[in-house]
Amino acid sequence: MGPISVFDAHCDTISRCWDAKEGLAHNTGSLSLDRVTSFERYCQLFALWTAKDDPTAYQTLLSFFQEEMGRNSDRIVQCRTASEAARAVRQGKTAAFLSIEGAEMIGCDPTRLEQAAADGVVAINLTWNRANALSGTHKDEPNRGLSPIGRRFVAKMEELRILVDVSHLSDPGFWDVMAMARRPILASHSNIKSVWDHTRNLTDGQITAIIENQGVIGLNFYAEFIGGSRDLDMVRAHLDHVLELGGAASVALGGDWDGGDTIAALPAIDSLPRLYEHLLRHGYKETVVQDLFYNNLMRVVR
Repeated sequence: MGPISVFDAHCDTISRCWDAKEGLAHNTGSLSLDRVTSFERYCQLFALWTAKDDPTAYQTLLSFFQEEMGRNSDRIVQCRTASEAARAVRQGKTAAFLSIEGAEMIGCDPTRLEQAAADGVVAINLTWNRANALSGTHKDEPNRGLSPIGRRFVAKMEELRILVDVSHLSDPGFWDVMAMARRPILASHSNIKSVWDHTRNLTDGQITAIIENQGVIGLNFYAEFIGGSRDLDMVRAHLDHVLELGGAASVALGGDWDGGDTIAALPAIDSLPRLYEHLLRHGYKETVVQDLFYNNLMRVVR
């Protein structure tokens, strides 16, 4: 097996590096530029996120992200489109896409979306774990769907071609988004509820809706959401279920790097070749694995 290509839909590395006062090139977390040098192509959605109620967090983390892009410009570049990403990887650089986890970071305010788009934000999780003005979440007000402002927010995101990310969202919120969606949606870091029954995981109905929408689901390696034996076979079980539902073109990687404890077999992003090899050993066609690792998410970004 030669070098692999990776496009991962979710990490909390920017927030972790800011909190730890570390840089993106070298750090003690599970994702750094030093860890991805063996990949043939590497693209990453970097989430701006905070657990704090801090109205300045978005600008603080955005500035830090931009500073890290400048400090490491020989190795990484912010991208807004698939064509920019293609140019970056041809130059041997990481293609960095920017996302927001929890719309409260921009005040749940539709009027701030144009500035977010100008900043290069390509995807937004409507919620993190806390309910906000847009919707309830999987754990906080889980029976509340999109509010009127939530609907305006989603409509504006679609107008601006910002991907609507439904990971963490309440079930009613999910279905409200799907009823509105005119473009592919993203579940950046969510697993499969029928494989492991956790509120953060997606039902078969939700998975089928994302497949029909031509969206994409990023498999999450956080141990609590993988469940069961918490190993590569359990990751495979989540993948298999999406494939059984017809989702070969709608499943990607959403590692949740630096967002919590991933399974022991995948402690950091440079362990991903283990999963690639594991899938090939178990008879998966390499085209299916390549689509999982890179092509499917790039299709949605494109």
